[in-house]
Amino acid sequence: MEADLQAQLAFVLTGRAGAGLSPIAPLRLRPAPLARYRALTTLRHDYPLVLTSAPAGEPVILSLSGLFDVLLGEVGVGTDAERLRHHAFRLERKIREAVAAGATGTLSVLWDQAERQLLTGGESLLKDSCARLRGVLSVDGEVVGCDRALPVRLFTHVWQRAQARKVRRMQEEIDRLARKLSDILGAADANSETGLGAERLRASVGRAFANDFDFAAMSQLLTTTRPVVRLSDVRRARVEHLLATLRSHSFAPADFVFKTLGDALEAHAQRLPGLTALANTITAAGLEIDGGYRDGAHDAVFEALNGRELDPVDRARFPDYLVCLNADTLRAADIAKLTEALCAGVPLKVLIQTDDLLEPSQFGDSHPSAGLAARKLVQAAIDAADVYVLQSPSSHLYRFRDQILRGVEFAGPTLFSVHSGVGEWTDDLPPYLASAAALESRAFPAFVYDPSAGPDWASRFSIDRNPQAEHDWPAHDLSYEDESLQRMSEEVRFTLVDLLACDARYAGYFARVPKEQWNGCMIPVAEFMANGPRGLPDKVPYVLMADSSGGLHRVLVDARLIREAWRSREQWRSLQEWAGVHSSHVERALARERQAREAQAQREAEARAAEAVAVVEAVPTAAAATGAAPAPVAPPEPAEAKPPGEPYIETLRCSTCNECTKINDRMFKYNQNKQAYIADLKAGTYAQMVQAAESCQVAVIHPGKPWNPDEPGLEELLKRAEAFA
Repeated sequence: MEADLQAQLAFVLTGRAGAGLSPIAPLRLRPAPLARYRALTTLRHDYPLVLTSAPAGEPVILSLSGLFDVLLGEVGVGTDAERLRHHAFRLERKIREAVAAGATGTLSVLWDQAERQLLTGGESLLKDSCARLRGVLSVDGEVVGCDRALPVRLFTHVWQRAQARKVRRMQEEIDRLARKLSDILGAADANSETGLGAERLRASVGRAFANDFDFAAMSQLLTTTRPVVRLSDVRRARVEHLLATLRSHSFAPADFVFKTLGDALEAHAQRLPGLTALANTITAAGLEIDGGYRDGAHDAVFEALNGRELDPVDRARFPDYLVCLNADTLRAADIAKLTEALCAGVPLKVLIQTDDLLEPSQFGDSHPSAGLAARKLVQAAIDAADVYVLQSPSSHLYRFRDQILRGVEFAGPTLFSVHSGVGEWTDDLPPYLASAAALESRAFPAFVYDPSAGPDWASRFSIDRNPQAEHDWPAHDLSYEDESLQRMSEEVRFTLVDLLACDARYAGYFARVPKEQWNGCMIPVAEFMANGPRGLPDKVPYVLMADSSGGLHRVLVDARLIREAWRSREQWRSLQEWAGVHSSHVERALARERQAREAQAQREAEARAAEAVAVVEAVPTAAAATGAAPAPVAPPEPAEAKPPGEPYIETLRCSTCNECTKINDRMFKYNQNKQAYIADLKAGTYAQMVQAAESCQVAVIHPGKPWNPDEPGLEELLKRAEAFA
């Protein structure tokens, strides 16, 4: 066993596999939490999506699964409900399989194709189910899968819908102003000498009555009995100019979509003078219509404004510029120019798509670039303070649909950073799973920074869409059968190392350990990383992986990848800090408050003890004065003694922060006062007890000693528990 351990340590430290260790590439292993998802098309999930063509006010994006659930809610009642449900899911799965195989088209087209394939056997009940479902289908649109093209298609669709609404509102305003200006000119003409002339009056009544009136007499009567309204030449020229400017502009959203930043910035520079002039025209037209335009004052104001930048309120009236870029092809100069444009407030809606998140860095094969270009842009955009930023993998875009629409409609620059999950190095792992794994592993966390949401970081920045955002790594319950066919269950955490194990370029940093060489010195990666980088280890880290038949394997990890995972964890903790999760400032303030309360409690206890002593000493004196024998004084009740090393909670001081129950709600429970106590030690591990003590905001959990001497990592856990003795 000692020889096996030394060979394992040698691999962890040097990356060289010794006797008994084997490469993982031929086995096509996957991290154990992903093993159950090999046949993705058989599972109901968010994809594919339907980019709807529904009218304004209706959803812009729908999930195929969600859409079928709605249809079943309308028709799936009565005695045949289960039959309809079964047939609906068959139809849904057939469409999903078609999209996964590369089929494209609208929902109606793909529906028809899937229905024809299902009805080849002529099943009458199936035909009835399909007809009833189709009868309540009221939406249509392009169906898209989770692939390389998805981010551009989805964001372009949402952007076009939002810009179409904006253009429609602006055009309605321009048309209203144009009609009002035309009315001013028309009224002036109708009441002028020319407008009241005999020929103009004859033309106004039409040919049917042209010979029934004396229009010359009518003209003389009107011009002598009512005042003639005349527009000054200056005002007429101004109204005609405003009207011509309004009518000369039109906008097509497609003219604002660009594939390169340079083209978008060039178009913005060329169009800005015209947009500024139009904005000033709209303002001037409003003053003119309301009769508030003053020649001397306003002429000078608008002359000065024609050379200025657009006011943010005016700028929000016009379409924004959509730019779709790929982070894998961005150069340093592009990043610098885009950063400057966003910080300068250029009205850009920028999509940065990252495909290869794990490309090895030029500075070391074990160091993935981890979407460095996108991370630089995201950081700069957040630092600018007034840029809307959303980051999400493709797998979660549907769940961020409201935030996407909010970002598209945001009155300012917006940056969308998306990881597609597409890569030639991930074997048969679908992009949906690859991008979701990037989120789970904290390699590409999801977050939103919305400057319009409030005045502070607590309202602007959110990471709550990440799985188990309060933890370093998400935990999953893994159930399996051992060699004796006994059901086993254990908790596994999904780390950056698990994600790297999915990429063939990093296969050399892993080595499979045969079952007969498993030993107690092998510990999961997350546990190995508990205290960050350290010197020569006495344990070896492994990840649990599964082959295509479901067999479990322990796979050793090169220490170089452990260091990358540790770096990723620290980056995630920075995001937690920004979002107020485990804030070090809050924890320090709580610690100071706890110390102050403990000191106050100690002073009060000492004061009570001093009072008790004074009372006891006063009894003999009082007895002597009265001649009575002193009454015996009962000794104070001793505090209930805790057996040495037994874990316990100071329940009366519990603040109900929920931290311990989140870790294990079977080990920790609340009493009727919503204060925690230890319900069942055996329902959890000593590691969870220590973690709960570290998470407790008022430090009332005392881990004591381990109750399972065979639990791995006890030496390290005991050191951590000393602070809470």
